[in-house]
Amino acid sequence: MARVARSRTQPTAPSAPLPLRLLRATLDGVRRLPGTVRRHYRSRRTAPTSALVPSSHPWPRALGLAGVTVLGAWLGLLVIGGIHAPVGPMDTHMTLRPSLTGGTRINVSPLGDLELSSHHGPVRLDVDVDRLDPVRSQDLVDHPERFAGLQAQVTHDVTRGTAGLALNACAAVAFGATALGLAVYRRPRRALAAGGLALALLATSGAAAYATWNPKSVLEPKFSGLLSSAPSVVGNARNIVSEFNVYQQELARLVTNVTKLYDATSTLPTYQPDPTTIRALHVSDIHLNPGSWRIIESLVEQYRIDVIIDTGDTMDHGSAAENHFLDPVSTLGAPYVWVRGNHDSRTTQKYLTGRKHVTVLDDGRVTQVAGLRIAGVGDPQFTPDRSVLPAGDPSERTAGGKLADSLRTQRLAGTPVDIALAHNPTAATEADGLAPLALAGHIHHRENTMLPQGTRLMVEGSTGGGGLRAVQNKKPEQVRASVLYMDRTTKRLQAWDEITLGGLGLSRAEVSRHLPRENQPGATPRPPRSPSPSVEPSTSPSESPG
Repeated sequence: MARVARSRTQPTAPSAPLPLRLLRATLDGVRRLPGTVRRHYRSRRTAPTSALVPSSHPWPRALGLAGVTVLGAWLGLLVIGGIHAPVGPMDTHMTLRPSLTGGTRINVSPLGDLELSSHHGPVRLDVDVDRLDPVRSQDLVDHPERFAGLQAQVTHDVTRGTAGLALNACAAVAFGATALGLAVYRRPRRALAAGGLALALLATSGAAAYATWNPKSVLEPKFSGLLSSAPSVVGNARNIVSEFNVYQQELARLVTNVTKLYDATSTLPTYQPDPTTIRALHVSDIHLNPGSWRIIESLVEQYRIDVIIDTGDTMDHGSAAENHFLDPVSTLGAPYVWVRGNHDSRTTQKYLTGRKHVTVLDDGRVTQVAGLRIAGVGDPQFTPDRSVLPAGDPSERTAGGKLADSLRTQRLAGTPVDIALAHNPTAATEADGLAPLALAGHIHHRENTMLPQGTRLMVEGSTGGGGLRAVQNKKPEQVRASVLYMDRTTKRLQAWDEITLGGLGLSRAEVSRHLPRENQPGATPRPPRSPSPSVEPSTSPSESPG
């Protein structure tokens, strides 16, 4: 029985030897190794930029792509976005640069910059004048008759250079955005998308520049550096109005005159006065700054000024001890017309009344100087006198009323006044409709407005840079003056140059040229003013400050 029972029991398999078990385990590990390595690599690998943001949030991904596009396009323009192009006798370097305001900047090293508000948009056109080509320049010198065709040549060169710059800019922004996209995303499709967006952005910027293109911007250039003398070289106001045809022709004329500047090297060409234009220099608020006399004298010489008009606050305290500060007014090289400001005393006015070449106007008195009929009224207030309370604007309007009465009387007599003067703009506004032009000061910054009845009110800044008190200010106040170009026949304002100099310790100089709206190309000119008292002054739509 026991033997039968043992025969029915299944024998237990003998355990494998230890070396065999180790071999099997090694083979199993080798078979599982590829999957383990892949899982370990995936756990440590950095995901692409596009995978960092879940697909359910597309805006951050879009913003990231936009940032890569803009940065890459900017780097492309910065590195390879410019071209060298000949313009007439000059070699230039043209580039497009990102900008918040647009415009065109022409760098005429070492003379300075010329800025034009030619367009609005996210790109600015920079033109650097590298040099005058000696061969082409000498050819112009040897054959002066070729200056007649220089404008057409420059127009052609500028057009061709701009077209080449546009193509180069397209390649630059596409390359820059694509290269940066490839470096960031490491995916060709995403990099090409960045390049395409960059081209679209450049095309949009070009469309914005085209839509806001202002061909008349050349009439109001802004000069800096030594080019602040350029308005006297570029041309007088009447020539700009009468000779302007299209933007390219005027730009060509600017380039032509820049050539003349280079030919003159260190000696700038002298200003050739137009015999049909009267030039008046408007100054105000000198406030005892002795440096102002030298500035005024220099402007009188440079611009061939016919008359200097000072709208007051020449003094600071109005004391008799300050009177000798006024002695240079007789030797500035042009007649001096003056009205009293609120810092000028009656003592100051009496002292100036006896000076040679000086005309003091008050209570609406009228004078004729350099062919212009000018009337003025002194400020009724003398604020340095602390014993008297300031009378405020009502007294200013009363003084302006005296000026207005004088203007009406002159008009009825058939001798209308060309320019009305007052120190405070509040008083000057009373001349509205009674004179074509009113000048004032007092507020230490420029304002240029058309009053409701058609009188242009021009308020000048401080020609003394705030006076000697400016040393107390953290930021120096700028020195300001304006040159007014008046038609000798109609006595109307044709144009004006706003001259701005750096304040105490600064040496920057800027000149901006402006034209009245009625003198802009294509505008209907005003009819000549008749001396008949029955003719009312022409009115003009409201105009923003120039």
